[in-house]
Amino acid sequence: MLDTLPPSLISFLKASGVFAGVVGLTLGLRHVAFRALHRWVSSTAMLVDDIVLESVRIPSIIWCVLIGIYVAVDTAQLPPRPSALTLNAIYALLVVSLTAAVANLAGSSLGHVLKEKDLAIPATGLSLTIIKVGIWVVGGLVLLSGLGISIAPILTALGVGGLAVALALQDTLSNFFAGIHLLIEKPIRVGDFVRLETGQEGYVVYIGWRTTRIRMLPNNMVVMPNSKLTQSVLVNYSLPETRMSLLIPVSVSYDTDPARVEQILLEEVAKAQGNLPGLLAEPAPMVRFIPGFGESSLDFTLVFQVREFTDQFPVQHELRKRILKRFRDEKIEIPFPQRDIHIKSSPQH
Repeated sequence: MLDTLPPSLISFLKASGVFAGVVGLTLGLRHVAFRALHRWVSSTAMLVDDIVLESVRIPSIIWCVLIGIYVAVDTAQLPPRPSALTLNAIYALLVVSLTAAVANLAGSSLGHVLKEKDLAIPATGLSLTIIKVGIWVVGGLVLLSGLGISIAPILTALGVGGLAVALALQDTLSNFFAGIHLLIEKPIRVGDFVRLETGQEGYVVYIGWRTTRIRMLPNNMVVMPNSKLTQSVLVNYSLPETRMSLLIPVSVSYDTDPARVEQILLEEVAKAQGNLPGLLAEPAPMVRFIPGFGESSLDFTLVFQVREFTDQFPVQHELRKRILKRFRDEKIEIPFPQRDIHIKSSPQH
């Protein structure tokens, strides 16, 4: 019965059968491979293999179909021009699918790394976009080169254009890479209390790809370019931990017993620890007879720790009131600076 059909139809039916058989076989092998890989991935704690598996799940179906088309075209023995056009189409689809898989893999991997580093800020979206665009540009150049189109003029144009853009946007790019540095190295984090080299201080509320915003205690916002921030000296009061030591100088008269002063100061801090928020009991407070002997007083330093930077203000306020009241009850004098002036009269002639 096949002898009565036109040769072109016989060739088409044969190619269709080969296509269906090859696609069915490759899809079956893909199914078996993915089941085995899924079992292996489920037994590991790493997330990278899950990302790889998910990135090639859809493109692998396209690859199976492309293999079937390639084998079918080879079996059909098409004329040179249709065969060349079909092979070029297969090559283009293969490059596009591979580029999509690599872009998804790179984006998912970077997203996973940024999530592990707790960088949930807008700069991550820009970083992912730049990486994916770069991969697609490379994939497009590979596709054009494979189709016989010279990419030298395109590379030259991209090089000149990229140089022009870099020169025009050097400040923006400087801020962008400085933002990446802040995100990766984490000298400051969202929520940290910092003091800038210029004297401004406050909480970091936003770290973007161009600027960092710091909310000052009066509720004003300082917007700092990332490049300037990375080049300046700043103090981070939240690193390595938020608690910090606080020193309160205390002066008493020379008639006072130093041991009694030390006892009173420690007692007042101990009384306040239970009902004064922000004041820490550990490590234990201490009193040091430093700076020591002043011009008009014995100078002590009370040392204790507070929970975070802003706790120092209410804690100092309350402790100073308690210390003053206790000193007055104990009849301990807090002297003021005084000078003894001796006037010598000149001899009369």
